Amino acid sequence: MTSTAPAADQAAPPPPAPHRVRSRFARLLPADRVLRRLTAITLVNTVGNGLGMTLGVVYFTRVMGFGVGAVGLVLTLAGACGVAAGVPAGRLSDRYGPKPVLVALLALQAVSAAAYVLVDALAAFAVLACLVAVADRGGSAVRGALFAEVLPVDGRVTGRAYLRSVTNIGLSVGTLGAAAVLQLDTRGAYLTAMLVDAASFGVIAVLYALLVPVAPRTAAQAARAASGPNPALRDRAFLAVTGLNAVITLQFVMIEVGLPLWVVRDTAAPRWMVAGGLLVNTALVIVLQVRATRGTEQPRAAALVFRRGALLVAASCLVVGLAAGLPGWAAALLVAAGVACQALGEVYSQAGAWALSYDLAKDEAHGAYQGVFNTGMSGALMLGPALMTSVVIAHGLLGWALLAALFAAAGWGMTALVRR
Repeated sequence: MTSTAPAADQAAPPPPAPHRVRSRFARLLPADRVLRRLTAITLVNTVGNGLGMTLGVVYFTRVMGFGVGAVGLVLTLAGACGVAAGVPAGRLSDRYGPKPVLVALLALQAVSAAAYVLVDALAAFAVLACLVAVADRGGSAVRGALFAEVLPVDGRVTGRAYLRSVTNIGLSVGTLGAAAVLQLDTRGAYLTAMLVDAASFGVIAVLYALLVPVAPRTAAQAARAASGPNPALRDRAFLAVTGLNAVITLQFVMIEVGLPLWVVRDTAAPRWMVAGGLLVNTALVIVLQVRATRGTEQPRAAALVFRRGALLVAASCLVVGLAAGLPGWAAALLVAAGVACQALGEVYSQAGAWALSYDLAKDEAHGAYQGVFNTGMSGALMLGPALMTSVVIAHGLLGWALLAALFAAAGWGMTALVRR
């Protein structure tokens, strides 16, 4: 009878050592210690954001009991407040330093978001929503200035690209958690999720407070930054760059608002393509965002990368627009191709925009410049839904062609502007 025991020379290989597993995981993390800390901060923040973004409107209507119209009006008002917060927040970060300003805004956001579970009056809800939006959009502007302070000059754009990949991972995890909450559909589950989101802001406020800048600000630098009018608002070239980037920012509204409406209303593609498209976009950004920063070291090169992204996004509009009137399988293929094209355009346009926002700013006034730059993006995100519904979706293929022309013009305009 033959033995089934393995021979000594045919013994099964030992399991991988724990230190080997850890080393493989470590290779996925950046070498820079500060960027590693920012990675942890970003992951905590975006998991919380994934919960809040997905569940917010459901919580406000189902648990708090407000009507859909009232919630929409409040969120629109809050969005306007958020747009107005970017410039003053950036200016404050130049005067007092980005770290203390960001920590204060995150503390405000934590308290305001936690207070959602205590209010039942529409007026109180409106006040809290505005405070959350001010802290969020103001914090976004200040965060850009903080990155300029805590990361080395040659690592800012690559660092932001890496953190953007981490952002998409965190949002995906948070969205999965939100899906579980929606499945439970209980008041306790919604309250817990909202409190977890609020707690995440408090945690990252502490973590940001522990960051040490590469080159600490001096009193003379702070005095120069705070003196006189806002330099970014007087820099016409930078304002033009901000405007062109705001145009490209509409791609986020396109993928989150325009594409779902188009797929469901005007194409025969299966409805699950809406969620599938967002997953494809997220996956491609995670994989490609860091690579897209290559070649953005100089402003002219960054503008060319930006233009490449803008033209890809423009092409995606045309591809998606052609899906109307086709059989379901053909429409699904075009939608998938359009989403992939948009994701490629997104990573290139974002990489070029980040590089330009730092390269064209004055070293002692990154807060002011990031404040103006982020305000342009916030304005586009606020106005974008109306553009998508009243122009793009309402006019079909012509509307998508007009949007494509707008993106292409922004791309060519950026290279012409920076060349000058």
